[in-house]
Amino acid sequence: MELLFFAIAFVCGFAVYQLKLPPLIGFLMAGFVLNLLGYHTTALLTSLADLGVTLLLFSIGLKLKLSNLIKPQVWAPATLHIVVCTAFFTSLLLLLAYASLPLFTELSLTSAMLVGFAFSFSSTVFAVKVLEERGEMATLHGKISIGILVMQDIFAVAFLAISTGKVPNMWALVLLVSLFVFKPIMFWVLNRSKHGELLPLFGFFFALIIGYHAFEFAGLKGDLGALIIGMMFAPHKKAGELSKSLLNLKDIMLVGFFLNIGLNANISAYALFIALLLVIILPLKVGLYYAFTNLFRLRARTSLLSAFTLSNYSEFGLIVCAVAASSGAITSDWLAVVAIAVSLTFVLASPLNKRANEIYVKLEPLLLKFESATRLEEELPVNLTNTQIVIFGMGRIGTGAYETIETSNSGVIAGIDIKPEVVERHVKRGRRVLLADATDPDFWQRVNHSNVEMVMLAMPKHMQNIYALEQLNASGFSGQVTAIANYPDQQKELEDMGVDYTYNFYLEAGSGFAEHVKQKLFS
Repeated sequence: MELLFFAIAFVCGFAVYQLKLPPLIGFLMAGFVLNLLGYHTTALLTSLADLGVTLLLFSIGLKLKLSNLIKPQVWAPATLHIVVCTAFFTSLLLLLAYASLPLFTELSLTSAMLVGFAFSFSSTVFAVKVLEERGEMATLHGKISIGILVMQDIFAVAFLAISTGKVPNMWALVLLVSLFVFKPIMFWVLNRSKHGELLPLFGFFFALIIGYHAFEFAGLKGDLGALIIGMMFAPHKKAGELSKSLLNLKDIMLVGFFLNIGLNANISAYALFIALLLVIILPLKVGLYYAFTNLFRLRARTSLLSAFTLSNYSEFGLIVCAVAASSGAITSDWLAVVAIAVSLTFVLASPLNKRANEIYVKLEPLLLKFESATRLEEELPVNLTNTQIVIFGMGRIGTGAYETIETSNSGVIAGIDIKPEVVERHVKRGRRVLLADATDPDFWQRVNHSNVEMVMLAMPKHMQNIYALEQLNASGFSGQVTAIANYPDQQKELEDMGVDYTYNFYLEAGSGFAEHVKQKLFS
């Protein structure tokens, strides 16, 4: 049965991808198609979906630093949004109950607050998938979005503890203390796992056993445990490699998650009507995200892209409604409403995020009127005075190019990266590397590249290089442009957009290696 589910998911995902939409929309469609054909989810598919979410949270933890969560621009908007959004949805639900609409009339103040609380959350799974596909996990708006979602997870833990009576037991303190005591040993094991098949198994073990099940045993939320364990490994030098080793497995299992949403929905005409009504008012929720993040000195673009990333209802709403239904506070019909609403917002939010930069450019004159006059350090303007060559993306390829060019043309080159820790590391080594986002339209408006003769696009995600190239072309740049690619079709796409020279990392790595050896042997 599961083979049939995944086969249908592939067909729908492939069809949607040909329309240049994210495959996850196809996976959701596959779940609803199977539901309409009379199929229902299975225990194995549910287990795969749960496993995918747990690995996702563990992977988020590997890229998350505690310092990001304690920033006012993260915890304050998250808290304000939960409070205001819950109050708004509660008032709306009671108003519809007063209008004697079926399904709403059964809601009391308490149950309306529960459902309102459910709709105040945004989907972690969706946000991470969108950010990963666009290569924006390390951008400021990506980190703000993830930080807000983690804060929402903390609120979720508090809710589940209160509503289900599930409070930490005597083992919780022992577990938390043990984690810090044995942290050096955990790091030693990670170092000794090297680079092969042991590495993803290491991730499975610590995400599922030490993370999920140990925290559940201690009376804590298992998914939060996976996130915390991931955060503990975040400072380790192998954290990025560990995350990449789990990437494909996690993505396959998350297909089960998207299938499950459609398969579990008890679809009816009235449930669809209520879900559509809730989707219509979603822009108000998105507007609150924008308003609250804008209050804390974020640029208009950062606030808008963060709001777009969070522009959906959350699968956590299903959990809240399931808890409420089990206690008799609401009927099970609300589960179908939430499932349909979540699915519809995923479908709508995917193309919205794909065109986020285009939308920002159109709304920029209006949004700038409400932008704070002061800037966070991460968003200060970039100075490229006396720079002739600029490299975007200071990973391994960008760094190698920088070192090679700097040897023969000292002082004319600058590197740019979106990760503060990467920039800091390069600056300490005496390199001229600046913090900026090459996909940001505002960056190209603020920067003066009149003296720049060559731009090298060396960012790891192909779409990042595409977005940067679009902005570069729109800015009127007349110099040479080079870019890296992983596959021939990506090279062709870049060349069709005006890139003068493309470098296929996989095909040309061998010739580069041979050239290096030749220089060593015959120099």
